[in-house]
Amino acid sequence: MAIPQHLSRDPALDALRGAAILAMVAYHFSFDLRYFGVTHWDFYRDPFWLNARTLILSSFLLIAGISLALAQRGRPAPSRFWRHVARIALCALAVSGASYVLFPESWIWFGVLHAIAVSLLLARPLVRRPGLALAIGAAMIAAGNLYTNAMFDNRALGWVGFMTAKPRTEDYVPLFPWTGVLLVGIAAGHAVVRRELRPLAFAARWPRWMAWLGRHSLPIYMVHQPLLLGALFLVAGR
Repeated sequence: MAIPQHLSRDPALDALRGAAILAMVAYHFSFDLRYFGVTHWDFYRDPFWLNARTLILSSFLLIAGISLALAQRGRPAPSRFWRHVARIALCALAVSGASYVLFPESWIWFGVLHAIAVSLLLARPLVRRPGLALAIGAAMIAAGNLYTNAMFDNRALGWVGFMTAKPRTEDYVPLFPWTGVLLVGIAAGHAVVRRELRPLAFAARWPRWMAWLGRHSLPIYMVHQPLLLGALFLVAGR
């Protein structure tokens, strides 16, 4: 999803984020087709769709972590970071409200935008400590995948992670393990900077419109589902 914007942002990283946006739109369009009964794909048990979701989410959070590390090259004003987090938090609230209207039994109370906003806050003190970020990130990923406890099976604590079963919600992205992916991204970002961004050079050759998608990832995220659902409503005649 969206990351802090600054003067030193890298077009290749924007292109990678644009590719993640395309994958996300394709995934959500496929989900919408299932919602309208056009297909019968099982997004909750089929390994293909489960792995696709994991890969897309991991891409966004890893890129967000890399972006935080790259942002330090330009030493952006702290106010820019806080404005960005506030924008994501407001969008997260909007998603919760809209999903409650559309899916009152499975509304989004802690989805990807909620996770990114909180994860950015938690990761900020570790931006200049890649070794510690990597260690904590790896531990969070392991704990989030290996440990469960029934005391987290509620909305009051479920946003942390460790639930014994996925809750009934259209999007669930708990801090464990997903904040860990962002922290690993910080370590990866420092490694990329040390190599003068050469590991990202391949994406710089992609079409410019992919970088444009990456630069506008947050508004695209906010409008793509209403547009897709609206179009399908019209075609289906509902």
